[in-house]
Amino acid sequence: MLTLLQVIILGIVQGITEWLPISSSGHLVIFQQLFGLQVPVFFDVLLHLGTLAVIFVFFWKDILKLLKALVRRDFNSEYGRLLIFIVIGSVPTALIGILFHEILVSFFSNLLVVGIALISTGTLLLLCEDRENDKKLTLKDSLLIGLAQGLAIIPGISRSGATIGTGLLRGINREKVTRFSFLLSIPAIIGAGIFESRNVDWSTVEWFPVIVGVVVSGIFGYFSLKLLLKFVQERKLRWFSWYCWVIGVGLIIWVI
Repeated sequence: MLTLLQVIILGIVQGITEWLPISSSGHLVIFQQLFGLQVPVFFDVLLHLGTLAVIFVFFWKDILKLLKALVRRDFNSEYGRLLIFIVIGSVPTALIGILFHEILVSFFSNLLVVGIALISTGTLLLLCEDRENDKKLTLKDSLLIGLAQGLAIIPGISRSGATIGTGLLRGINREKVTRFSFLLSIPAIIGAGIFESRNVDWSTVEWFPVIVGVVVSGIFGYFSLKLLLKFVQERKLRWFSWYCWVIGVGLIIWVI
């Protein structure tokens, strides 16, 4: 059973690392191992709901325009096309999450996998920074970014790092791919929450610590996202490469 202090710590870790390209799930695995905790995957998913609220705070104007395009069935406008790309990008994410669910869940107790994944994240961040162009988002781009988001279910693969990095490698403008990355996370997080809640006995859930964890993750997630947007704008994503490499190599040495 998690104590209130442990829930708060996990909420802080989730909030800080959710949007920074250093993998929130990877860090949750690390902290859970350090505390010797047996935390169900659905608890991690619920913590993501706190940081999901941050997306609505930062991108509410874009979300409203997407909804208007949907209601009007205006799929030829900028936001109508963006809505289609979000749907298309969500398909590979959903397929990976459903088809490889058992394997992916097993990774959440494997620090070796987390270490290797963090090194991979750091490498992507280093390679993508100077590949930006002014290319527009295409159908193929949305599929590839959605595939990257699906792979980011692996703890240690940063969702924001994988999606933004893939978009930059494809030559997409950094502001456009960053917006797409975060909007694409909405159906992914909601879908994961629904999927993981299927077999949960909600009558046994202690809601007070869960709510505390969600609120804490949301508060810290707000400042985390604000910081990431600044780093993206200032072309400093590669700064996180060194962090990912150090933690990744440290985990591998620790496990071996």
